[in-house]
Amino acid sequence: MSTAGIMTGKTAYTNARLLDPASRMDVKGTLIVENGKIADVGPHIETKSLANDIQIVNADGGCLAPGLVDIMVHTGEPGNEHKETFLTLGETAAAGGVTAIATMPDTHPIIDNVAGVAYIDRRARQSKSVKHFPYAAMTVQCKGKEMTELGLLAEAGAVGFTDGLRPVDDLKLMRRIMAYSRNFDLLLLQQPLHPGLAQGGMMNSGELCTRLGLPGIPEEAEPLQVMIDLRLAKATGARLHIGPVSMAESVQLIRAAKAKGLRVTCSTSPHYFTLTENDVGDYRTFTKIFPPLRDEENRKAIAEGVVDGTIDVITSNHHPQDIDAKRVPFAQAEPGIVGLETLLALSLKLYHDNKASLSHVISTMTNKPADILRLPLGRLTKGGAADFMIFDAEEPWRIENDRLRSKSKNSPYETLPVQGRVKHTILDGRHVFDGTKLAVAA
Repeated sequence: MSTAGIMTGKTAYTNARLLDPASRMDVKGTLIVENGKIADVGPHIETKSLANDIQIVNADGGCLAPGLVDIMVHTGEPGNEHKETFLTLGETAAAGGVTAIATMPDTHPIIDNVAGVAYIDRRARQSKSVKHFPYAAMTVQCKGKEMTELGLLAEAGAVGFTDGLRPVDDLKLMRRIMAYSRNFDLLLLQQPLHPGLAQGGMMNSGELCTRLGLPGIPEEAEPLQVMIDLRLAKATGARLHIGPVSMAESVQLIRAAKAKGLRVTCSTSPHYFTLTENDVGDYRTFTKIFPPLRDEENRKAIAEGVVDGTIDVITSNHHPQDIDAKRVPFAQAEPGIVGLETLLALSLKLYHDNKASLSHVISTMTNKPADILRLPLGRLTKGGAADFMIFDAEEPWRIENDRLRSKSKNSPYETLPVQGRVKHTILDGRHVFDGTKLAVAA
């Protein structure tokens, strides 16, 4: 029987591996949904004692975990709907087990005023497949010249502030933004790539870059920006998130800052611990991303940073680009990789390589990002929203770009074999993605 009808009333998901990193729960048990909320969860629930009017769904031993929370997502809407709409964004998120996303403000127009935040909130609600939380710009038009109305934007619903791909490099202005944000305890996001050093660069500077004849991005562009932002955060007490990081030196700087008590968190994306600059190959534009892909030493360091907890969050950094933006010479191609639908499978490589526990990997995409955004999500909590996924951590499959649900198909992982597949995604008790059928008791 299809699960499409499991939307209302009371439903019990039995025979599940309940995986909730926030509470350190990893047991076989049952989760009960009622009216879009988690009515109860745990190993103590006896299936035989359930009321006759409750619908029983057998999870068949699958992992039942909180829905993923992705804190760094680019969308084409508004302005570039040919790349991604809120509808297609919701569909690809649901297929990836993602139930909440925070969207970047560098759209067209830029989300730098209250009306823009209200528009995102209104349009996003219509997708009904994923919960949207908008960032607003730190500076007017993301030009790095004038601070936006941070306080008003936060009241309107902005969960944080960022200028997207370009960090604010006017240090006096950035210091003022940090000092102001401290008064309201707001979250600031900075991309770790110094604009002055990175300007005009196409990939990681080095031997391969020289051989391909492409302008390089000096390696010091990332740690220098990290160092500057950490120093300003120390001076102002601001709440700072840096990401996505791609270098060993960045991880070391953030690790030291955390040890000193700075209010800093950071994130990375799967491509920084699964790919290297060698994957650029013969000018593969699908691998063009900022910060750029690095060498093997840095790839290993990023993986280690996730494993030891220095890197708090794994985010897809989903950035859809249509074929016209990628099927051009490398220097002209737009940067970006789609990643919502492949986020779980690629991140589970750390688990399958015996680098980290399954709970630790899931934590970087559930309760930890939710905590950074201060959202009551990413947990299997009694009384909380019934936002969860059921997945098979072992199932092998092959990434096929044409089958991705994103409107854009710019993934560098075409034909890559992976392990770990989302079977079902449930949002407020509604099945928004059903990859396979579940056994529903009559």
